[in-house]
Amino acid sequence: MDPMSDILGMLRPSAYGLRGLDAAGGWAIDFPSAAGIKCYALQSGSCWLEVDGAPSIMLGAGDLALLAGREKFRLYSDPTVPAVNGFVFFPSLAPGETAVLNGGGEVTGMGGFFEIESNHAGILLSLLPPFVHIRAGATDGELIAPIARLMSELRSPRPGGELLARHLIQALLIEALRLHLVDGPEGAQGWLYALSDPRICAAMTAMHAKPARRWTLEGLAGTAGMSRTSFAIRFRDLLGEPVMEYLTRWRMLLAADELRTGRKSIAGVAASVGYESESAFGAAFKRVFGQPPRRFAKARPDEHRVWNS
Repeated sequence: MDPMSDILGMLRPSAYGLRGLDAAGGWAIDFPSAAGIKCYALQSGSCWLEVDGAPSIMLGAGDLALLAGREKFRLYSDPTVPAVNGFVFFPSLAPGETAVLNGGGEVTGMGGFFEIESNHAGILLSLLPPFVHIRAGATDGELIAPIARLMSELRSPRPGGELLARHLIQALLIEALRLHLVDGPEGAQGWLYALSDPRICAAMTAMHAKPARRWTLEGLAGTAGMSRTSFAIRFRDLLGEPVMEYLTRWRMLLAADELRTGRKSIAGVAASVGYESESAFGAAFKRVFGQPPRRFAKARPDEHRVWNS
């Protein structure tokens, strides 16, 4: 698979809560710091979004905001109004239902959160841009449709709804990140922005396709059609880390997934990601996850989450 499919494929939603909002007048909703992915789309009207004290951004009808960081944030129409706690206000309603503020009728939207079941959720979420703002003009409001479908599935559960919801969440993330990639901030770093560079993307795709191969800097530079030095500099500029560090981290993410299933021995997992020596694999795994692979394999999923939160 391609790098985006690989990484987003590991972001398996374990829980999600989506609700609507219908508001009028002066209102404000605070969302405390929390892990997971938060997603909000405006259907009509406008309001402001402020992420952890950064300058506020106006959201208009058809806009979508995606937050993958842990920062607290606020949605509001009037910053002087006492805010309600969103983590208390919205869960008081059944999933898929709509909350009404001040009688409603001026601003409508929907959204919520996706928790990630991956045992390395913290590392994976750190690969995503912490904040994505997709404006209606870039999508003609198309991203609202999958959120509305998700809310419908939650409001009226039907057979197969849980699996369908997971697919809809992943499709929403893919579409949002694709659009953000086209109109992303100039000079931004990260694997997502590196995908817009055809040469660097070619090298990343090769690493993801054959993670166990004995890759060298020279070999990857050749795949990219660049000199060794130019490739190394360009890769670091775009991803914020040396190419071989990126390769090691990706291998360890794959290894963690294998260890989680328990279907392979430590030696088997090491070989599957390109390590002939179990001790060398163990040292690399501990550098990335802070725990040796054997302890990681025996730990409960909630312990994995603590290590990477």
